[in-house]
Order: sequence, then C-alpha cells, then structure tokens
Amino acid sequence: MDPDPSSPPLRRAVRIVALLNLAWFSVEFAIAQAIGSVALFADSVDFLEDASINFLILVALGWTAARRARVGMALAGLLLVPACATLWTAWTKFNLPVPPAPLALAMTAGGALALNGLCALLLAGYRHHGGSLTRAAFLSARNDAVANVAIVGAAVVTAWWWTSAWPDLIVGLAIAAFNANAAHEVWTVARTEHHAAPPD
Repeated sequence: MDPDPSSPPLRRAVRIVALLNLAWFSVEFAIAQAIGSVALFADSVDFLEDASINFLILVALGWTAARRARVGMALAGLLLVPACATLWTAWTKFNLPVPPAPLALAMTAGGALALNGLCALLLAGYRHHGGSLTRAAFLSARNDAVANVAIVGAAVVTAWWWTSAWPDLIVGLAIAAFNANAAHEVWTVARTEHHAAPPD
C-alpha cells in the first residue's frame, strides 16, 4: 500500500534533495562559466531547476489530487527550461568553439554524479507515490546522473582523443533532449491524474 504523499519521510527526502541541488548549482555554475563548458552549464541549470521542482513539490504534497496534478503539469513545463537554456548556450559556443578544460570538467561531473546518485537513491522508494510530483523529482535526479556519466565521457574524449569543443557540445545537446523527454513523461502522467482526480 502506498504511503500518504504528505508523509514525513517523503517530505524529508524531498527537502534534502532540494537543498543538495541548490548547493551544487552554485558550485557547478561557477565552474561551467570559468572553463566554458556547455555540458556543465546545462547540468548546473538543471540543478537549479531540480531545486525549484523539489521545493514546489514540498509545498504541494499535502494538496488534493487535482491540485497536485495541476502542479505536475506546470513542473513538466519547468523541466523544459534547462533544455532551452542549453540550446542558447550551445548556439553561442558554436561561434567560439573552444574546448573546456578536461580535468575540471571530469572532476566537476564526478562530484555531480555522486550527488545525483544520492538524490535518486533518496527518491527511488517514492517515485510511484504522490503521482507526477515525486515522479518528476525522481526522473530529474536519475536523468542528471546519466548526464553526469556522459559529461565525464566527454572530458575523457577531449583529453585523450579529440581536443575539440564538439564532445562537450554533443553531450550538452543530449542533456537538453533528455530533459525534454522527461518533461513529456511527467506531462503525460499529470494529465492522466488530472482527468482521474475528483474536482476540488
């Protein structure tokens, strides 16, 4: 039997994930700007988006099913923000294709991977509870962990095989596509919840 979506353990997990994402955003954004990495920029904006999502979820968990479904649809739109920001950053990078520093790229992505793995672990047990809200939180953490592995791969490729801005750009654009797919999944679940929920 599913736990109450407003249960204290779930709320505690969401609160911890929100604070971790907010803290790492400031670290990764600063490094992305310093080394000129599109992939890290995409990931850092995604951390800020994840923090916002989890804070919104924290507020909405105690609401009615219909109101939670509406918030879920709004969160689907929010998931598209990093994708749009990444596309803009990638466009500017095309005009100045300087490869980022591979060591800083790999180390930062490794730290992000550890943090996202922890967040996904905290949320994994609740991903089917609370509907689209906790699903959005879990998908964000899971997708970010996958993205971090790809960023580490881009750093290795840049350092050893292809000294170019392209590995970083390709990974950054892949992260944007991944976020767009997650947004579609959350939107679909939220729409189903909205139609099934009794009116407020």
